[in-house]
Amino acid sequence: MKIIVDALGNDKGCVEIVKAAKMAVDEFGYEIIIVGNEEEIQDEVKKSNISLNGIHIINAPEAISMKDAPTEIMKSKNECSMAKGLRMLANEEGDAFVSAGNSGALAVGATLIVKRIKGIKRCAFAPVIPKEGGFFMLIDSGANIECRPEMLCQFGVMGYIYMKNVMVVKDPKVGLVNIGIEDCKGGTLRCEAYNLLKNSRINFIGNIEARDIPGGHADVVVTDGFTGNVILKLYEGMASEIFSKFKEILTKNTKNKIAASLIKKDLSNLKKKMDYTEYGGAPLMGISRPVFKAHGNADAKTFKNAIRLAGEYVKRNVTKIISDTIKEENN
Repeated sequence: MKIIVDALGNDKGCVEIVKAAKMAVDEFGYEIIIVGNEEEIQDEVKKSNISLNGIHIINAPEAISMKDAPTEIMKSKNECSMAKGLRMLANEEGDAFVSAGNSGALAVGATLIVKRIKGIKRCAFAPVIPKEGGFFMLIDSGANIECRPEMLCQFGVMGYIYMKNVMVVKDPKVGLVNIGIEDCKGGTLRCEAYNLLKNSRINFIGNIEARDIPGGHADVVVTDGFTGNVILKLYEGMASEIFSKFKEILTKNTKNKIAASLIKKDLSNLKKKMDYTEYGGAPLMGISRPVFKAHGNADAKTFKNAIRLAGEYVKRNVTKIISDTIKEENN
């Protein structure tokens, strides 16, 4: 399997991407194509003494920055590493593409270069996030600020397929984010989306409130991109703040340090359960070939896990299952 990765756009620089590529080759047996500034990549390879066995480098020294408008990937930045990697994917020179770069540019580039699955209205970012007893998918988390009811329904269908086939959740529960659990809540968008999801062929459990998300009420949490992005950032911020406060309390004095030593293993297990780096990044659902968005500050472990998930997406043939399901839903 060939995975194309974007070496530019990561906050930590290309060294983490190169390390992740080597880890993916060694652990998964994938062939990795790194697209980026070849001179910088070769420098990092020498500094870190990394073998390039199974790794190919494609020179694309220009990056699309976080300050660039997303549409620049099709205009002034159409030769950037992200654009070149997406064109390679569209031309079937690789099986999947992973980038930690500009999210908006990735959504625009994937839509216009790789194209959407036929029948899909919009693509959507869908990160997998830790929850009580496992994990859930949040879809959409930022690609579509405004949505139509049929888009939310398709997000639910795509999320259900991904969680069932890639994350191996049996008959995933799909919930629609709302301000109450009653089917009449939330205005026209959510009322109409509710009815569409209820009549779909997935396991729709109805509306869920934000406070119920961390408790594991749903395996797929459906919402518009604006609300989803707020939920995502709040979730990450609260987790970080809580663990920071834990640390303050447990290192406050000798008594607390002794107590901490007694529950160290339990705390480590809890931290691992809540660690987003275990999932690496988010699939851009609805695109005709697998595209993944890794975290902007991804270290080697995080980016490697994004590559792993991209590989699972390919192996499980998620794109075809979504395509076939959408055809059935439209018939």
